[in-house]
Amino acid sequence: MNINYSKELDALIEKNKSENIVPKLMLHACCACCASYVLEYLSPYFDIYLLYTNPNNTEENEYNYRFSELKRLVSEMSLSDKVKIVDCPYIPKEYLKAVKGLENEPERGSRCSVCFEMRLKTTAQFAKEYGCDYFATTLTISPLKNSSIINSIGESVGESVGV
Repeated sequence: MNINYSKELDALIEKNKSENIVPKLMLHACCACCASYVLEYLSPYFDIYLLYTNPNNTEENEYNYRFSELKRLVSEMSLSDKVKIVDCPYIPKEYLKAVKGLENEPERGSRCSVCFEMRLKTTAQFAKEYGCDYFATTLTISPLKNSSIINSIGESVGESVGV
């Protein structure tokens, strides 16, 4: 069964608004580009903890550059009072170990699913640690990613971590 997560989110936002609730959200950001719309849309309704983790980015300079761009985006969007940036360890060795044998998989192949699971598991663990009500990712906004797979992994990870 296909779930329309956008409609579910809109219903949740309306319910929270009517009850004057502002839940805490741990939001994984894959990059500043995808985060921009998501932050603009969600920041009025959630206290957001923004987590940048991209273990598949194995070049440390590039990883750090993308993280700095995400921080710049938050400051330029004037969201510093609504969005708290969470530092996450840089773990390319763990990623390379996890995808060993999948190096020749095409984009959207099984290597991507391993990476999605790593990112979402980390996000869910941080959400639990920070006492967040929800966790989510900006990955599903990308037309290059398979949102059905990401959502399925997210549901599974959420159940296993307890968020």
